[in-house]
Amino acid sequence: MRPVLARVRPEWVDHYGHMNLAPYVAVFDMATDVLWPSLRLGPAFRARGLGTFAAENWVAYAREVRLNDPLSAESEVLAHDAKRLLVRHRLFHAEAGFESARCELLFLCVDLDARRVSTWPEDVVAAFAAAPKGAPPERLALRRG
Repeated sequence: MRPVLARVRPEWVDHYGHMNLAPYVAVFDMATDVLWPSLRLGPAFRARGLGTFAAENWVAYAREVRLNDPLSAESEVLAHDAKRLLVRHRLFHAEAGFESARCELLFLCVDLDARRVSTWPEDVVAAFAAAPKGAPPERLALRRG
């Protein structure tokens, strides 16, 4: 059983009685925060003057979740290059086990002083390479084609 990441809050529920689309992005952002330490990102990365900026995201909704439903997530690295990282998060009902939605996100490595795209440090690239790999991306790519 996956740990509970969040519960569907009243302010996330729309007039149909299920979680609205914008809170899904917020919950996927929570999943990113959980993933980052395993990839040497987050606060320690920022302390090095580097950050991650989301450049693109895609969300697919599979099954509704409702008020107070417990949510859990699984995350995986799909691809990376010298300046980009592509990940997928899958959101689940933490008790019933069904997938509610999935999200692909493209992140850029950014030098926070210059506010420009930069290259990932070697130790971070090694963490990307060691991370669990997922199936090929459904919608996003490292580069626009």
